[in-house]
Amino acid sequence: MALTATENGPRRITILGSTGSIGCNTIDLVEREPEGYCVEALTANRNVTLLAEQARRLRPRIAVVADASRYHALREALSGTNIEVAAGAAAVVEAATRPVDWMMAGIVGAAGLAPTLAGVRQGAIVALANKETLVCAGELVLREVKAKRATLLPVDSEHNAVFQVFDFAQSDRVARIILTASGGPFRTKSLDEMRGMTPEQAVAHPNWRMGAKISVDSATLMNKGLEVIEAFYLFPVRKDQVDVIVHPQSVIHSMVEYIDGSVLAQLGTPDMRTPIAYAMGWPKRIAAPSPRLDLAAVGQLTFERPDYERFPALRLARAALEAGGSAPTVLNAANEVAVHAFLDRQIGFLDIAKIVGETLDRIPCVAIDDLDVVAEIDREARAIAGEIIARNRVIN
Repeated sequence: MALTATENGPRRITILGSTGSIGCNTIDLVEREPEGYCVEALTANRNVTLLAEQARRLRPRIAVVADASRYHALREALSGTNIEVAAGAAAVVEAATRPVDWMMAGIVGAAGLAPTLAGVRQGAIVALANKETLVCAGELVLREVKAKRATLLPVDSEHNAVFQVFDFAQSDRVARIILTASGGPFRTKSLDEMRGMTPEQAVAHPNWRMGAKISVDSATLMNKGLEVIEAFYLFPVRKDQVDVIVHPQSVIHSMVEYIDGSVLAQLGTPDMRTPIAYAMGWPKRIAAPSPRLDLAAVGQLTFERPDYERFPALRLARAALEAGGSAPTVLNAANEVAVHAFLDRQIGFLDIAKIVGETLDRIPCVAIDDLDVVAEIDREARAIAGEIIARNRVIN
């Protein structure tokens, strides 16, 4: 029996966000051991062509496109199959409620919150690649994880690395978590140089292959800020026990320091199939095709402290975590709006953090009691960030 199979047969899985980077890497691993998996659902945002190709190969019970206007295109693309077709945000959530053993939560942004939570509520093992779920509603999600006896397995390379070396039985012996950051494509650029950077330059990550939004977040270091918030919810540590260090080689994916001075690290080549495979096989390990790490070829590993002046997004994220309540929700929503505006060439690169900062200043911090509050705060933050962009209030 394959390590990925359950005692009763192949592991039944759902892949949310199957056409994105995480989803495609997950499918690559599934297709390398097809007898170990039975696919229940595949979902995508609007890429019907790729979703249909994936569905014809993996034969899920249902394929869902979040963009309701793409329903007829998906139905036509899958005509002649027995695959159920659906469309719309509600249909994505419904697909996530279908009983499975394991779910990849790979939808980017706040849009992934509701379907990820649906997976949690059915008690599945949820491989969490959507950091915004915990950023926006960390306490609510963890409450549901406990109530439904679900399992959250971090897929982000940094949190997956921490998970592998964190001694949960002695969490009080942990001094700090150290998240590594590549520094992105603008690590050595001055503020003046960054002012004129284009979307094409921002998405050209030196080490990782990622989607456009995440790549821009890496360039601003907002991605690392969101990861600081996520780490606080994933691991039993205080807010001040999560540190960031810039490590340009992306070989050490993160570290845990203990009170005796020991620092445990997880290393590997920068290939997302490694943490995905860890989550797919957990609690056992399965083979992955990732290139093997050759430290002699790497030659040296270097480290730098993050520059909070050139990369203020990281400072904003830490402030939002410290404030708690709705602040991280506002941070995430405003950042999503600003990043998309940058990708659409409506604003400059340095304007992203300015928009996020002003949005945070304009919305009072409130307690997050339920998902309706999260949705309301998210809408308000997006509207205000949009107003700032439309009125050209960013000071260059």
